[in-house]
Amino acid sequence: MATLTTPGIPTPVPLEVAASARARRRGLLGRDGIDGALLLSPAAAVHTLGMRFAIDVAYLDRKFRVLAVRTMKPGRMGRPRPRSRHILEAEAGAMERWGVRRGAQVTVHDR
Repeated sequence: MATLTTPGIPTPVPLEVAASARARRRGLLGRDGIDGALLLSPAAAVHTLGMRFAIDVAYLDRKFRVLAVRTMKPGRMGRPRPRSRHILEAEAGAMERWGVRRGAQVTVHDR
């Protein structure tokens, strides 16, 4: 399993990577939560239709720099972000705890 770090995270966060079109379409649907985060790549927009919990969404550019962070309740449609190439999803409140905010650099580590 991969992990992610930012300057605000003291320990690496478990990271699932959804690289296939099928995995990106499924995302976090059908789950009651997630331990860590899910990286959708490539992706520029998400929705929470059919989700069971609120999520934090971080829009990342090509170099994994955070363009914007939003919290989305279930049943919402997110707007595409210009320059967004990757999206990081986690349970609501996680991004703030990890220090993931606009301008932060996210680093993905493969294991």
